[in-house]
Amino acid sequence: MSASVRTAWWIRAYRLGFGVLGVVVLLWIPVRNIDSATFSLTNYLSYFTIESNILGAFVLLIGGLVAPQGRGWQLFRGAVTLYMLITMVVYAVLLSRIDVMLNDKWINDLMHRYLPLILVLDWMFVAMAQRLRPSPALIGQWLAFPLVYGVYSLIRGAIVDWYPYPFINPTDQGYLSMAIGLVVLTLVFAVLAVAMASLGDLPAWWRERRSED
Repeated sequence: MSASVRTAWWIRAYRLGFGVLGVVVLLWIPVRNIDSATFSLTNYLSYFTIESNILGAFVLLIGGLVAPQGRGWQLFRGAVTLYMLITMVVYAVLLSRIDVMLNDKWINDLMHRYLPLILVLDWMFVAMAQRLRPSPALIGQWLAFPLVYGVYSLIRGAIVDWYPYPFINPTDQGYLSMAIGLVVLTLVFAVLAVAMASLGDLPAWWRERRSED
């Protein structure tokens, strides 16, 4: 596909709208709890959900304002979309019945369901100048951030005695059980990464398949 791909105004408009909404959602809890003695900004920023949503809001805002088409941006955009998808899947499977410090239902739903879904649909159906192809190098690059996040959470957790999620808390389950669970999660993340790399710009993929036939 040509590098001259242009993003329609309405796509840029919904990206901007959801990007601004993402910023509002991210600021809601810190602003609301600014005077609370029990609120920790460091803990808040140590949730993968918060970090992925910060990146997601950034991608939506830049995608709305500038709509870059370079390969580097698409690599970054795909990675962030993967992290938002991970947020959605892990929450649905492991965390939906657990307190993750998001007591406002609309905040919870937006961060764990709707904003990730917007990123995934945008990745799948909005045209790219160049579609990405899954490869070991690409998957490794995309999974580097979750790996670094896991290491950070374990080191910080051992220091401050606080872990963001039960599945990355060795004090409750022991290191062996936790390690097995994290290996399984890593494999799931790798599968999701392959899917994300394969499903970008599906209309272009469909046109390519039809031209080959």
